[in-house]
Amino acid sequence: MERSRVVDYYSSFDEWGRLDREPLEFIINMHYILESLPDTGLVLDNGAGPGKYAMELAALGYRITLSDLTPASVDIARQKASEMALTKQFDGFHVLDATHLNGIADETYDAVLMLGPMYHLQHEEEREAAVRELHRVIKPGGVVFVAFQSRMRMSINSLQSPQHWKPHDKMDAIRSFVDKGTFDHQDQGRFTGAYYFHVQDVVPFMEQRGFETVHLIGSSSLKAVLTDDQERYWKERGEEQELLQYMIEAAKDPSILGISSHLLYIGTKL
Repeated sequence: MERSRVVDYYSSFDEWGRLDREPLEFIINMHYILESLPDTGLVLDNGAGPGKYAMELAALGYRITLSDLTPASVDIARQKASEMALTKQFDGFHVLDATHLNGIADETYDAVLMLGPMYHLQHEEEREAAVRELHRVIKPGGVVFVAFQSRMRMSINSLQSPQHWKPHDKMDAIRSFVDKGTFDHQDQGRFTGAYYFHVQDVVPFMEQRGFETVHLIGSSSLKAVLTDDQERYWKERGEEQELLQYMIEAAKDPSILGISSHLLYIGTKL
């Protein structure tokens, strides 16, 4: 995919606000990131967007290097770090393509987050290049957190809201998508072109490229099958925190991976 399309989209899209408006993905990801991170160390947030995860980890004392393809996102991250008095925790803010982490030294980091780039790399060689770079910059035994999007969830979204996901307002387009995994929104200004994995392909893809799997979780958990009214029932009962805890625990259940829009792969470098 043309990088300019990704840059144009995220230059005007409020990714920080999305994670605030839809916090479950962030909450679940952070739960499992913190569960697997070493107690201290150097962390690269590669494809960090405006840096919401990076700020959280910096506040916990980790030293962070932040990179993203979109200059506007890197600028926002730098500003957020200043506003939150976290600049001293950052070793740099870089505009970099995940497939070419120029200037990042080999085997530098104890952990690497890559929570966005894999969505936007529509060609196999690009995805392979991004994971090669991931493998190159992390120390042996270091832990990686890589986000993927689910092909099954996207096909369900298309069936439920075809007018929202054009050209998936026709069955032949949906069938083609399920075969190929690539999606390009027909409407200008909507979600940039993307690539979606079959759930069963994520672990082999990473393991064949030098990583040992720790977990594959559904970052959206059971959210996709609950309506606002259904969630409201539990909130009105005063059991919102119990519901949240259940959804965090359920994120590890392999039976929900296909309905979760976002997946989080956790692995270590062999």
